[in-house]
Amino acid sequence: MDCPSCAAKIEKAVHSAGVENPKISTASQILTLNVTRDDGRLLDVERAIAEAGYHLDRLLPDAAKTPLKTQPHITAAYRRALWIVIVLNVGYGLIEMVGGFLAGSQALKADALDFLGDGLITFLGVLAIGWSLLWRARSALVQCLFLGALGLGVVGNTVWRLFAQQPVEAELMGAVALVALAVNVAAALVLVPHRAGDANVRAVWLFSRNDAIGNAAVVVAAILVALTGTAWPDLIVAFAIAALFLHSSLVIIRDALRDIATGRPTD
Repeated sequence: MDCPSCAAKIEKAVHSAGVENPKISTASQILTLNVTRDDGRLLDVERAIAEAGYHLDRLLPDAAKTPLKTQPHITAAYRRALWIVIVLNVGYGLIEMVGGFLAGSQALKADALDFLGDGLITFLGVLAIGWSLLWRARSALVQCLFLGALGLGVVGNTVWRLFAQQPVEAELMGAVALVALAVNVAAALVLVPHRAGDANVRAVWLFSRNDAIGNAAVVVAAILVALTGTAWPDLIVAFAIAALFLHSSLVIIRDALRDIATGRPTD
């Protein structure tokens, strides 16, 4: 779970099982339900969430102050696959950011933030498997404050470009965006063998599809820049991608602050 839309899908699954008022933290990756441990609806919740493409592990009530046990579904092979995805996302995110500067494309820079965000969130998930809730929340907060600052920088620079109207290298912009699309597909192919069940495999493709939509939007913007000879398509796509990215960052920051406030007395 790495974005507000994931949390919304999980919340919908919980409601379908007859449980109200779930608390979902995108920062610590923890779902909290106000039910007893022997409530029969818990099995329905687990089944509904599994059908939505997610995996659950039950945690002890004092997870906020004690290290969380390593998830049994994180096998050595799956961990290696996650590291490959991290390298693909962070590595190409940096490449795409450089490409954005070289091409003068704000859309590439915004899309690069999405790559970096996905990679760093996955990195935190792998690195913090055994951390307590409080430290997971703190790490997510620092990470998203950093990414949010980058996002604001891209938005600010895009606003400046509205007035400067500097030229955009449409060919380079389109080429970098096409490679970004290929990287997203490669990351999905790496993960699919380690997701059990049709629902989980479908979830991987849904996540990749959402990322690919952003890549495709940048490709279309590059084509429109070439056809129109203006930077407006690039700027419009940049605003859209950066706005979605900032929204996700703000949600994670909110959840992290809530988790820290909850866990501080037990620290």
